[in-house]
Amino acid sequence: MKTVIARAPGRVNVIGEHTDYTGGFVFPMAIELGVTAQLSKRTDQIVSMRSKQLPGDFEFNLSELTPGLVTGWAAYVAGAVWAVKQNLEISFGIDISIDADLPLGAGMSSSAAVECSVILALVTLLEKDVPMRELARWAKRAENEFVGVPTGSMDQVASLMSKADHLMLFDTRDDVIDLIPIDLTSADATFVVIDTRSKHELTDGSYAQRRDDCEEAAKILQVKYLRDITDLDNAIDSLISAGANNRIIQRLRHVVTENQRVLQAEAALKASNLQQLGELINQSHASLRDDFEVSCPELNLAVSIAIESGAFGARMMGGGFGGSTITLISNHLVETLKENAVVGFKQAGYLSPKVYLVTASEGAKIVSTHN
Repeated sequence: MKTVIARAPGRVNVIGEHTDYTGGFVFPMAIELGVTAQLSKRTDQIVSMRSKQLPGDFEFNLSELTPGLVTGWAAYVAGAVWAVKQNLEISFGIDISIDADLPLGAGMSSSAAVECSVILALVTLLEKDVPMRELARWAKRAENEFVGVPTGSMDQVASLMSKADHLMLFDTRDDVIDLIPIDLTSADATFVVIDTRSKHELTDGSYAQRRDDCEEAAKILQVKYLRDITDLDNAIDSLISAGANNRIIQRLRHVVTENQRVLQAEAALKASNLQQLGELINQSHASLRDDFEVSCPELNLAVSIAIESGAFGARMMGGGFGGSTITLISNHLVETLKENAVVGFKQAGYLSPKVYLVTASEGAKIVSTHN
């Protein structure tokens, strides 16, 4: 029976956090680490799923596939199949095997990489030609409607549509994607991800609460997206007049200033001003920590260690409440950063962090197709 293998990368977001679902700007890139999905046709209507990294084999009849059928890691796989099924007829069963070198729950979008790899492989197995942007919409629907996490579209778009040696400036309101060249080699610098190995789980309601807060602010201010707010002071005055609590004001302030930082970061990158880019990254972390309240002690420690090690800038990355930080740093300081991170985390009584050097990489692709 026909087999298709697809690989989708994880992503890091240089700046622009919790802005994608508020119609704002984000600035991610795909990385080398990713997820590989192998899909093979079956002669029946059974879908079987297994992972080389995680325990448990799952099996169900394609006709029974509905949200809530499976949970855990398998929900992302089943959700991807479900999303394709909403758009294309699937007349056969599927054996699905997942393999990953991308750490799970580390804020590098392993969930989107699973969804995108499975969707790309399945559409290829169906011998259909669907634009990558549309596949990203299907993958987002899998996460939102099947898994139940109300994320924006950044992760799926970055995984499917990134380009090597480029950052992706994504205007989520207007659905405009600009690929911006990045050359850190000439500057003798790199991006480093520190996986704090602290819990990163977006299905416990904390992420959804932040989104609800943003939607409440938008409702009070009578705008579709917080991205539409251009006068922050006036908007805050309006929230105060409407009796909004301070939490809603904080959420608004983060989103509006973060959108500004993304555009400033694009300008800094084009001007090869890494000092300015690093400072914007630092400001982003402070805003996520204080106004959006999605950081945690492990993330704050990793950022502090990076700055003390001489980094241009560092911040928490991803949905928050654990996971990873991203650091912009000169190459000659990377080993110092690694050593300081291990020592600092040990002194704090935390698990030893994992450190990854990452570069802007290509988006999802078909690895092989054979009968």
